[in-house]
Amino acid sequence: MKKVFAALFFLAVCFPAGGATSARDRLESWAEHVRLKETSDFKDLKWKSLGPKSQGGRVESIECPAPGSSTIYVGVGAGNLWKSINNGTTWEPIFENESTFAIGDVSIAPSDSNIVWVGTGEVLMARSSFAGTGVFKSVDAGRTWRNMGLTDSHHAARVLIDPKDSDTVYIASLGHSYTYNEQRGVFKTVDGGETWEKVLYISEKVGVVEVLMDPQDNRTLYAVAWQRDRKAWNNVESGEGSGIYKTTDAGATWKRLEHGLPRGENVGRFGIAIAPSDPKIIYALLDNRAMRPDGKRPVMGEVYRSANKGQTWTKMNEDFLPATIGYDFCLVRVAPDNPDEIYICGNVLLRSTDAGKTYSRVGGKVIHLLPNRAKSVHVDNHAMWIDPANANRLLLGTDGGFYMSYDRGATWMHYNNMPIAEFYAIVLDTDEPYKIWGGTQDNGSLCGTSKAELTDGTETWTHVTGGDNYFTRVDPTDENTVYYEYQFGGLQRRNMRQGKNKGIRPRAGKDEPRLRYNWMTPYIISHHNPFTLYCGANKLFKSVNRGDDWQCVSGDLTTNPPPEKQGDVPYGTITTISESPSKLGLLYVGTDDGNIHVTTDDGAIWTKISDDLPEKWVSRVVASMHDDQTVYATLTGYREDDFSTYVFVSGDSGRTWKSIAANLPAESVNVIREDSDDADILYIGTDLGIYVSLDKGGQWQSLCSNLPTTAVYDIAIHQSDRELVIGTHGRSAFVVDIKSISKNSKKEK
Repeated sequence: MKKVFAALFFLAVCFPAGGATSARDRLESWAEHVRLKETSDFKDLKWKSLGPKSQGGRVESIECPAPGSSTIYVGVGAGNLWKSINNGTTWEPIFENESTFAIGDVSIAPSDSNIVWVGTGEVLMARSSFAGTGVFKSVDAGRTWRNMGLTDSHHAARVLIDPKDSDTVYIASLGHSYTYNEQRGVFKTVDGGETWEKVLYISEKVGVVEVLMDPQDNRTLYAVAWQRDRKAWNNVESGEGSGIYKTTDAGATWKRLEHGLPRGENVGRFGIAIAPSDPKIIYALLDNRAMRPDGKRPVMGEVYRSANKGQTWTKMNEDFLPATIGYDFCLVRVAPDNPDEIYICGNVLLRSTDAGKTYSRVGGKVIHLLPNRAKSVHVDNHAMWIDPANANRLLLGTDGGFYMSYDRGATWMHYNNMPIAEFYAIVLDTDEPYKIWGGTQDNGSLCGTSKAELTDGTETWTHVTGGDNYFTRVDPTDENTVYYEYQFGGLQRRNMRQGKNKGIRPRAGKDEPRLRYNWMTPYIISHHNPFTLYCGANKLFKSVNRGDDWQCVSGDLTTNPPPEKQGDVPYGTITTISESPSKLGLLYVGTDDGNIHVTTDDGAIWTKISDDLPEKWVSRVVASMHDDQTVYATLTGYREDDFSTYVFVSGDSGRTWKSIAANLPAESVNVIREDSDDADILYIGTDLGIYVSLDKGGQWQSLCSNLPTTAVYDIAIHQSDRELVIGTHGRSAFVVDIKSISKNSKKEK
């Protein structure tokens, strides 16, 4: 309980009262999360990690305390901060019990390697990027942490520690992802984080994504401003406010750098780097959103070089870069021994040895610490550290995990030994022992087991396919037939024995409006007939022959958003489908724009049942397996920077609803599941953990016990084994025996 009281005291002193999404509210909610964890009847439950075993995951930040060091810190986007003291052979998670798991940057004081700072909140601002809760500081090399404020910044992208004074720290803050706010820009402390001053602020729409210091002058700094705007239906990646700023008086005054750098609404994110061997030379990598002459795609990567500390700039590349540069990867690094040798971190890794004029792809042969089928470095590069003492030693962070090279990228070791997979969805099959099927962020559709141990060194996860994957389902009567899907409705049926795929995505009829598919398109196999599938776009489709043919069984079930809510991201889409296990023809559908519909006759007639619910993204609608009239719904305000808890139940098929959020902390809810044996027991997964109710939502208890702080995206229960499996978005999968929960429930009754 001491942690709770300390957190509440910190809140009272540091944060004034605010609105529903204020910094104070979020930290008060975290204090309640901790209290429920410490007082739960189930605090002795022991979760077992089911990763990593060749899964991969997104690495956002890499730092070493000194040149040549075998100590490495790796910040995983949504999966914690990890530390190795043996050059990556083994790793320890050192940020497991804080108020966030989302890592933007890790930085170590050059003057004292025990001082480690973490900026929280992911930098890439993607569809599943999480907001953090400020900046954290450790004075014992990561054993303990203290929140140092800036909580409402949400995305603290970079931490810069003055090499001459470890109490002087600069923070580059992007601010809120989906809403405007003023806690963004560059912040400075001169007392180790006790107080902060905002030293660079452009506007409530413009954040700062990079800040770096001249290695020969600690009063000269450069900052990259980035104007961007994200909504559920749109992602604007550029704006007039984007640019590079410079100060020569330690942040007291700033000047925008021009003279060769572009300006205007098409200027997106910059990456910036100073040549260690010659600080007069600076490189800037620009995501230019202006269209190419053919009008088919943006220019994207442009490399600029200054030889006079930013006074003037020259565009270096005449041809388009052979890599995709964008909001999610836009970094440039300079070799410490050659100011003309640079690396570009885009969707692939590039190197130039002529100061950015021409490029070659850095691929190389890959050796895996654990078994893995990939023969080249994973795409989508987010972090890179070049050893100042050995320019041949490269440390690379990608969507597939952490890599190291000792020959400038000719060969790589893949350290796929951290459980950091970002699961979107999981399903259990009926085999003995049962297998877990799940889709992950950019690491494919995976199949694994709950029975293997992490230490046995064997391959326990196999890849069904690569890329971004979501729901993976197995025909319950034919394990050779597996369904999976990639982004925006790319539904596939795979013959596992033959290794062949068939695309089975439903399509609009001739002369019909184009269908809208969610990034994570829902589909289900019918409980009543394994040949019957349902798949959701903005309409619901049904197939009775495993997806070979489809029939549309609804009209548009969304709000059919107006033009101002139809940007470059599909919106007004179905996000969740549920079929009653006991009543044929009873179906529920939820959408990203807040609609829930029900049909009792397999789609002949639909009734909207969400008028009394908040107009929020429907994360789950679940037809009860115990009662035909009962249905559950969870909603999320994540894409509005709203972290409230939305959990509802209806006992009359959606005619009326009741909130069952009860005593839950304010956390976005991703999934709700009924216990397969006991109708009174419910489980929910939130952006910070998992909870159980023994009385149908009247009261909730924490099941987080020994879990790290993690986003629980999906929950599955194996009925005969009485095991509960969760898919987390950043810490792989976990399993726990829930027999004690059933026994406890019966005692309560």
